[in-house]
Amino acid sequence: MSERATPEWGTFALILACYGVWLAVIFFLPLWLAIPAMGVVAAMHSSLTHEALHGHPFRAKWLNEALMALPLTLFIPYERFRDLHLAHHRDATLTDPYDDPESNYLDPQVWARLGAWQKWMLGLNNTLLGRIVLGPAIGQFLFLRDELRGARRGDRAILRAWALHVPGVAAVCWIVSMSAMPIWAYVLAAYLGLGLVKIRTFLEHRAHDKSRARTVIVEDRGPLAFLFLNNNLHVVHHMNPCAPWYRLPALYRQGRDRYLASNEAYVYRSYGQIFRAYFWRAKDPVVHPLWPKG
Repeated sequence: MSERATPEWGTFALILACYGVWLAVIFFLPLWLAIPAMGVVAAMHSSLTHEALHGHPFRAKWLNEALMALPLTLFIPYERFRDLHLAHHRDATLTDPYDDPESNYLDPQVWARLGAWQKWMLGLNNTLLGRIVLGPAIGQFLFLRDELRGARRGDRAILRAWALHVPGVAAVCWIVSMSAMPIWAYVLAAYLGLGLVKIRTFLEHRAHDKSRARTVIVEDRGPLAFLFLNNNLHVVHHMNPCAPWYRLPALYRQGRDRYLASNEAYVYRSYGQIFRAYFWRAKDPVVHPLWPKG
């Protein structure tokens, strides 16, 4: 990841707009509308946090991180998101059940030790509906389990991340407590935001013997593409991790044949196609189909 050559004022304006809409939603909207609207705001904040950890919108890392200091989505410390996501960008280990922090695949031996209800739940989580509804809870449980194990080992990166995160959560909850939105409703909205993000991550990566063929392209240009800041063009992002979100569509148009040759045509036309195909059924097995490594 390299520093930005010039400030990206459009991204900066979008960050400010995100915080402004956040305040408007929690203070002025009726609850029935505030909860889904806040879910969308939370998803956008997550997308902007992803931009920040990749070095946007400013050259100074500390400034980008300060801009995202308020954890509107509540559940994941910024520094842990940053460190785990950058580890995920080692393409050689994409989908690896152990070395890819964002993999949803399991080692067959781990799967064999699970109870029937656990297998049922993880199987449901591999449908798009399950990923949206259950995915944030399952992901948070596994994330906190690993964080606690690391904290017990004295991992200073984990301890520092949470030490910074807790005051941020307290600040968000204090602001929400002064608004018309109850804390319980805000937590529900934050969960909804993570569920929306799961639409993007649902099939971003597949098991494949070639690392370059593991990352998807979703050629969607609708509202979800904007909400995800064009990370539906995911192989473009992985091959150009320092490119800002607004450049990804042009990069894809200019090199579409090259990108599709690289990922061996792992492509969908739209999120509508994905919903129709996988809303009720699993796309992939829970067990990594190419594990153990040959």
